[in-house]
Amino acid sequence: FDNRKNAALAWGDCIGQVVERYEAVEDDYLKQRGVDVRSVGDHVLMELPGEKATIRIDSDGPVSLFAEEFTSFETSQLDLKKVVGIATVMGGPTSHSAILARSLGIPALTGVDKEINGVSNGTPVVLDGFNGLLWVEPPEDVWQESQQRREQWLAKRIELQKFSAAPAVMQDKRQIEVVANIGTAADARSAIVNGAEGVGLLRTEFLYLSRETAPTEQEQFELLCEIGQAMKDRPIIVRTLDVGGDKELPYIHLPKEANPFLGVRAIRLSLREKDLFQTQLRAILRAGTDYQYRIMFPMIANLAELQLAKEQLELAHSALNAEGVNHRWPVETGIMVEIPSAAILSNALAPFVDFFSIGTNDLTQYTLAAERGNPDLAEYADGLHPAVLNLIRTVVDNAHEEGKWVGICGELAGNLEAIPILIGLGIDELSMNPAAIPEAKALIRKLDMVQITPLAENALAATSAETVRKAAGEFVRKFK
Repeated sequence: FDNRKNAALAWGDCIGQVVERYEAVEDDYLKQRGVDVRSVGDHVLMELPGEKATIRIDSDGPVSLFAEEFTSFETSQLDLKKVVGIATVMGGPTSHSAILARSLGIPALTGVDKEINGVSNGTPVVLDGFNGLLWVEPPEDVWQESQQRREQWLAKRIELQKFSAAPAVMQDKRQIEVVANIGTAADARSAIVNGAEGVGLLRTEFLYLSRETAPTEQEQFELLCEIGQAMKDRPIIVRTLDVGGDKELPYIHLPKEANPFLGVRAIRLSLREKDLFQTQLRAILRAGTDYQYRIMFPMIANLAELQLAKEQLELAHSALNAEGVNHRWPVETGIMVEIPSAAILSNALAPFVDFFSIGTNDLTQYTLAAERGNPDLAEYADGLHPAVLNLIRTVVDNAHEEGKWVGICGELAGNLEAIPILIGLGIDELSMNPAAIPEAKALIRKLDMVQITPLAENALAATSAETVRKAAGEFVRKFK
């Protein structure tokens, strides 16, 4: 009151001071935690006047957004009718904001120069998401070339979509299941348009992140049914709640941790917050009555965790049975392989699952000990590193020995250079953002195992991701 500031201004000033302190720290990890503080502060600011927490972008035409970083919540709220690109100083190619941007069909650049903050509103820019290039006030020839390339890209997409619904059958008649990573019913509809044969990863975090209280069982059930209606009889793998790390819930008091990416997150949090877990499991099982839902547990590190998660699933089934509520049982159950220990122990885990789905983003992060959101470590964020590929081969071999199938649901699945190698390693399913499906299917139809097996074997024996990616790029260019 002494400074004559209202609540919103006072709160904004305080949050700004805290963020500045984080950004002044030498440690890159702690520096990025300022993004989380700002996200919480923005939520509070939006609630103070009693308004719904949405982001409004006032513009007469299409815009590209520049920022230090976009949180997962902010990116999910972007208006696609106006936003045609985003560029951030913080983050990396596999940070959550970058992944969300790709799933929304928005070109994104991360790790750009801080001078981006000095660009004024209304400045013409060209943002090249394919090559990681940004022009501010580009010369006319660059502008014209970028417009031409965009038109060619859009025309190619339209042509590819004509055949995207057909199966991805290789030259030697082997079929690869191509499915989608989604988070909403709108994503599900986009997946169908792009030819998805199902959902390989349904992220449930959006329903939890954009609110101040936990979603009820009925709310989750209704959303799952809406997604099921879009997918019809296609299989849908729903990942149970995966929060922690850089995704916090305001209604769950997570412990303060020096490194939350290695802390209480994903299945570890669900096993602590059993009421939250039971609510979600019940909703999934109920939605499975009419739709082809499968359940996947994230961040499993060992057999004990898997058994505890399956015990909770059994409890949800027993409770629904006792109440006389219709639900799917038995239900196909799998795990995400994103911790190296799970890959190494996949022989012990395989008898207790119906499938494995490899999350290459986190598997790469944990294998190479490099946080995927740190722009200074972007060179490490490559799932084609031989160490990661050898872990993938281990999982495939152990799963197939037990008659189980293996998918990839990380960003690598939609990478054209990676696809021949992944299939050559024996992967059965590829799950990617919907926009990547048509071109991925078109490439798969040109391949056969005789061609790609030597490529995969050489990749396993390589000594660097650069070597693998160069060979993969040369191989894929022959089919363009």
